[in-house]
Amino acid sequence: MLEKIDFNVAPITKEEYKPVHDELIKRLVVLQQEAHNKGIGLVVLFEGWNGAGKGGRISDLLYYLDARATNVCVTESFDPKEAKRFRKKGYDSTGFFPLMQEFWRELGPRGNMTFYDRGWYAKGMEHLSGHAHGSMRNLGKAISDEQLMRYAETTKAFERQLVNDGYIVVKFFLHISKKTQRRRLRALASNKATAWRVDDSELEATKHYDDVYQFFDRMLPLTNYDFAPWVVLNGEDKRRANLGIVRTLVNALDEAVHSAPDPEAAAAAAKAAANSAGGNAQAQVDERKRTPEQQAEVRAANEAQAQAQSALAPASSRFAIVSDHPTLKGVDYHLRLEPEQYRTQLKQEQKRLYNLELEMYQKRVPLILMYEGQDAAGKGGSIKRVAQALDARAYTIFPSPAPTKPELMHPFLWRYWTRLPKAGHVGIYDRSWYGRVLVERVEGFASPAEWARAYDEINEFELDLTKWGAILLKFWVEIDREEQMRRFQARADDPNKQWKITEEDWRNRDKYPQYREAVEDMFRLTSTEFAPWIILESNDKRYARVKALRIINDALEARLH
Repeated sequence: MLEKIDFNVAPITKEEYKPVHDELIKRLVVLQQEAHNKGIGLVVLFEGWNGAGKGGRISDLLYYLDARATNVCVTESFDPKEAKRFRKKGYDSTGFFPLMQEFWRELGPRGNMTFYDRGWYAKGMEHLSGHAHGSMRNLGKAISDEQLMRYAETTKAFERQLVNDGYIVVKFFLHISKKTQRRRLRALASNKATAWRVDDSELEATKHYDDVYQFFDRMLPLTNYDFAPWVVLNGEDKRRANLGIVRTLVNALDEAVHSAPDPEAAAAAAKAAANSAGGNAQAQVDERKRTPEQQAEVRAANEAQAQAQSALAPASSRFAIVSDHPTLKGVDYHLRLEPEQYRTQLKQEQKRLYNLELEMYQKRVPLILMYEGQDAAGKGGSIKRVAQALDARAYTIFPSPAPTKPELMHPFLWRYWTRLPKAGHVGIYDRSWYGRVLVERVEGFASPAEWARAYDEINEFELDLTKWGAILLKFWVEIDREEQMRRFQARADDPNKQWKITEEDWRNRDKYPQYREAVEDMFRLTSTEFAPWIILESNDKRYARVKALRIINDALEARLH
């Protein structure tokens, strides 16, 4: 793709440039507002050579755009020593955080423009080379096809998720010759006012232009996705580059704005879907007040809806699923621990966890514990027993309440990408990203297309976490319907616990068939080899708490020893 750029073409004159540029900018300014009003996000990535003028091209654009609807992310090089420690263990990481977290965190909401000055490809080059910017000798040959393909899958997943969720992804690569790069960087370094912009490693890197060229020459065609193609520009002629940039953005926004659905119509459709998911009028009556005939009617309606939803789930996953993935059909609800056994084993496992967590911190291994389950199943109690064993500075509990407005304006995984533990710390999730394929599926808050594609989007997310080096344990806390009813009633009868039970909890019991089918599909499609599901049989809370602690400790020992 790089060979298509002709550096010998005559530069565009100011007289040729200005009228065309001004007309395009006027159109871009209008389209920015139209896209903002329709909730269309625009992600603009600038990659290319050092000295190619990426920052200048972004500055030229920002001068004209509405600053209230723009975000700019400048990607810094990562610490090679820190990254090398993780890479020796076989993990894909920048060290303290997952490789892609920086770009998710900086992503603006739908309706905004997010500009990345260098991005996931520049970071990937540094990561794959095993060096910081500058040590690029034999880069094009040192990176294997397998390594490049594996990283391309990560970038593809990120860009595809953005496009699926209402963003346009535009990728620019600014190309310059070896001679021009050397001249520009030396000029910057020799000027006192600009010398700070160029470090020794960047000057040294100009000696390895041919090696880096080989990397770009392999990477660009491999990541030239139909939903996010590359636009390679001549960075030696800034006017020509500016015209190419603005024209590309105008065309992309113009197409998206005129094909986007009307937001009011989309809101009305979503509301109708949610109402439809709510069931019939009998379902609004507390099950304790229904006649047997009414109860049978509600059950039949919900079972029919459960089958209809399950029919819309994917037949299989792109990822390898464990052959013995869990199923609710095989749960033993009679597993128990006697009180004395519980006290002894709980104390043993908590002490074990305390010591392992200290070692985990020193070795900077992140631990992610995720709890899903039925209402009143005992998630909170199990989480408390884990947290009780940890240093208060070592863990964070992340609840998953209804998403806020800013969260709704981003892809559903954004609020989890921005809430991850640091390396060496513990992140505990009281409900999680699986809400998309559980409550949002059952209640109609996500369309069938959205929740159907979410299974593999979640698998991609969890693969990135494990490639980072995280231990990821996914617990489903399970009780039978009779035990749930006993716990609900106990809460309703106890003035000190009535806050734990709501009308929504009672209504959700009617949705048992839908949730059961959703859970079975979740196990079938997301119990991957790198992040399998674990069922905690919780009719006896004591048994479930000790089992969770033992599994966590065994996983830590397997990693650390």
